[in-house]
Amino acid sequence: MVIVTKADGALKPAARLVKTEYSRALRLLRNHDDTGWKPFVLTVSSITGEGIGNAWDDMLEFHNEMMENGKYYNKRCRQRVAWLWDHVQDELLEHFKRDSAIREFKNELEADVRDGIVMPSTAAQKLLTLFLDGKRT
Repeated sequence: MVIVTKADGALKPAARLVKTEYSRALRLLRNHDDTGWKPFVLTVSSITGEGIGNAWDDMLEFHNEMMENGKYYNKRCRQRVAWLWDHVQDELLEHFKRDSAIREFKNELEADVRDGIVMPSTAAQKLLTLFLDGKRT
C-alpha cells in the first residue's frame, strides 16, 4: 500500500495526480512476495481526516489476513535468516577492509582494475587469496 499524504486544500489535485502516477507505476511491477495482495495507492489528509479511516482499515485487513494464514510468520522467519547472512556479510567485509595486507595492496589493485590492466574478478580473487592466506597462518 502506498499512501499519498497532503490530499487537501491546494495540494488535493496534485495528490490525485500522484496517486494516478503511482498506480500506473505499480501495475508495471512484478509481485515478488507470496502475500497475494496487490499493491494499491490511497490518498489521505491529516487536516481533514479524509482517507485515514480507509487506510487504517486496509492495514488492519492486511495484517489480520497475514496473521491468519501464517504468511506473516513465514515471511518474518525468512527475513530473520536473511538478516543473519546480511550481518555475516557486513562483518566479513569490515574485517576484510581492516586487514593490513588488504589495505596495503588494494589501492594498487584498484588502479589496475580502473586502468583495465586486471579484470575485476581476477583482482577480487587476488584480494581474497591474500586475505584468506593471511588468516591460515
